[in-house]
Amino acid sequence: MENSPKNKKPGKIWKVILIIFCALALTCLIAVFADAPGRKEIQQLALSGGFGELKDGTYIGEYIGTKSHVRDTRLEVQISGGEISDVKIVKGAIDKEGKPIIIRNGKSVQDIFNEVKSKRTLQVDVISGATITSKAHLKALENALEQAMVKQTDN
Repeated sequence: MENSPKNKKPGKIWKVILIIFCALALTCLIAVFADAPGRKEIQQLALSGGFGELKDGTYIGEYIGTKSHVRDTRLEVQISGGEISDVKIVKGAIDKEGKPIIIRNGKSVQDIFNEVKSKRTLQVDVISGATITSKAHLKALENALEQAMVKQTDN
């Protein structure tokens, strides 16, 4: 009676569960390795320091990766009175309603933008555990601010 079909069912169920688990683990592993070049590209991004006088207006800033497009970012930056008055994330770390998502420790990318505004520099602390996302958004902000900077003419 040891070879009855009832005794084999629990073993078959565990085998199926194990196969599904292994397939999911393999898929996750492949995804991590596939995104590695894009993560490395963002980690190596250089950001400028402070920024000078800004022209009033609305500017679009983007970060578009060359190796991966998972973290592509698009911002709309409003300059008023020579200062950053608003930064709206059009594409990036936002929810379905367009609101910035909380990434880690109760912080969103909007917190980084607020620090940039108050310190007038892009050299600010990123969100720990979300360095790559933070840097992609800072690069998009830098690109918008470069468009807004008043060019100094030689006299």
